[in-house]
Amino acid sequence: MLRQATHRLEIATQGKSLVAFTDATRAFVHDQRFVTGLLTIFCRHTSASLLIQENADPDVCRDILAFFEKLVPEGDTDYSHRTEGPDDMPAHIRTALTMTQLSIPVVGGQLALGVWQGLYLFEHRSGPHRREIVLHLLGERE
Repeated sequence: MLRQATHRLEIATQGKSLVAFTDATRAFVHDQRFVTGLLTIFCRHTSASLLIQENADPDVCRDILAFFEKLVPEGDTDYSHRTEGPDDMPAHIRTALTMTQLSIPVVGGQLALGVWQGLYLFEHRSGPHRREIVLHLLGERE
């Protein structure tokens, strides 16, 4: 019989960064005792997004941040939306270029992530924020 479980994670950010939340997600899946299923992860914001990325070498996260700074710079005079500061419209564009939802299979009670894959909240704003991630697990329990 298919079962469902949901959980909300609150993640504090300190400005532009990639914040790992793999361990908290694994703990949720483990606690639900699902053997097989599908985990949907949803970011409830328009200026932050989600990534599955390399989790062994921190240079990867630094390089991704640097790349997006060049790709979508702040201060572009072509932006009409400026009411929330110079980092806001670039944050929306960065979110549009990435994802606000991920789907990960659960196999044998574990997230089916690769050896070097980790889950990250990609904060696109310069200042600190509290971000909410919703986890929805659908599958079969033990």
